[in-house]
Order: sequence, then C-alpha cells, then structure tokens
Amino acid sequence: MEIIGVIVAGVIIGLLGKWVAPGDKDNIPIWLTILCGVGGVIIGWFVYTAFGGNGSDGIDWIRWIVAIACAAVLVVIASSVTGRTRARTR
Repeated sequence: MEIIGVIVAGVIIGLLGKWVAPGDKDNIPIWLTILCGVGGVIIGWFVYTAFGGNGSDGIDWIRWIVAIACAAVLVVIASSVTGRTRARTR
C-alpha cells in the first residue's frame, strides 16, 4: 500500500515541483514529471531525515516542502537534459 501512496504523492509533488521550478518547464512529458515527483518524494524523505526530521503527529509540512523542492530540482535537471524544443527546424 505504501507504493501506491508514493506514486499518488509523486504525481502531486511532481506537478507542484513543475509549477515551482523557475523558467518554462512545460517541455518535458507528463510521465517524466511524475517520475521527478516520485524521486522528489523519496529523496526529500531522505534529506528530511538526514537533517534530523522525525515526523510529527499531524501533517508534516516541512517534509512535504522539502519533497517539493527536491522535485523542482529534478524537474529542472530533467528539462535541461531531455527537454523538447518547441521550434521546428526545416
């Protein structure tokens, strides 16, 4: 059940990361955005725990903010490496 939660969170975090990322990042496909979101959730959790985060009783907003920041960085990297150009060359 956790894997489904990570995928659902990855979709949401990936889209938020794409929205937060600087510049025009609409040139990567949606599947890559979701993959960046899942990576952001996983990497964000490791970063959060590495700096002493241990969760809270309610919603742990700091962990989700770190996940969004990690997803935004992954979206920027993915866009730089594999981004499609919109201009047509003849």
